[in-house]
Amino acid sequence: MKGAFLDRGTFPDELALQPPAAITDWTEYRLTQPEQRYERLAGCTLAVTNKVMLDADLLRQLPELKAIAVTATGTNNVDLDYCAEAGIAVFNATGYAEESVSEHALMLMLALMRNLKEYLADADQQGWSDSPFFLNRVAPIQNLAGRTLTVIGRGVLGEGLAQRAQALGMSICYAERPGAAQVRPGFTDFASALSQADVLSLHCPLTPETRHLINARTLAQVKPGCVLINTGRGGLIDESAVLDALRSGQLGGAGLDVATNEPPLPSDTIWRLAEHPRVILTPHVAWASNEAMSTLLRQIETKLTTWLEDR
Repeated sequence: MKGAFLDRGTFPDELALQPPAAITDWTEYRLTQPEQRYERLAGCTLAVTNKVMLDADLLRQLPELKAIAVTATGTNNVDLDYCAEAGIAVFNATGYAEESVSEHALMLMLALMRNLKEYLADADQQGWSDSPFFLNRVAPIQNLAGRTLTVIGRGVLGEGLAQRAQALGMSICYAERPGAAQVRPGFTDFASALSQADVLSLHCPLTPETRHLINARTLAQVKPGCVLINTGRGGLIDESAVLDALRSGQLGGAGLDVATNEPPLPSDTIWRLAEHPRVILTPHVAWASNEAMSTLLRQIETKLTTWLEDR
């Protein structure tokens, strides 16, 4: 059987995916452009992708394809409805990045509350040397202890961050889905959860219902000065609305690991956000610790081996 990994370059060279023994014709491509997908998947039984789009128009041309492995949790780059109709098995990775994403989100929270970006900029200019005092307090510093973290998305990642934040003395509020008919035990009404947040962290999937969940209207409901963290998907926020809220002071800061377009174009709003002194931008790497990546690949290997054994 034949298989191909379409964007192996999303993983470092030292971390490899070992295909099942039954895949005797195996090819890895560092990067695959849309126009290269058909040629590289023709005759394949297995396709492995991280973010390469596998839509119905393409999949219809690949009658021999029987399985798709997505080396991520999100499967929005695969037409799942067509796969179900055509009998193509789809596997993804789950729960592999709890430590990595939680630690990254916590890092962003701490850095923003302590204005790390401005202190690093001051250090680059040797500003401390010009201070008349033993310290050089160039920007306000706030504690996380005693503040409220509102989490949207109570999965492994949301709960992982909550546990770490509680260890620092924060109170945790889990937001119920907007417009929910009833509030589940352990959750808080969405609008109330927003109004309580000193820090708001997003850990829900990107769906038609959650696209631009954070927008001008919902940002008006947060506590003034609230810090926003997004390590989920860029489409969860309206980037222009976030920029406006930062400029007005309604938001006190934003830690963003994702963007609407990835990689972003030079003209995209995310770069105007990155210029703001109260924004820290990282390039979709919250999930990408060596430990998390290794766990992800081992999980995919196990799922593929089990699938082949059960065929």
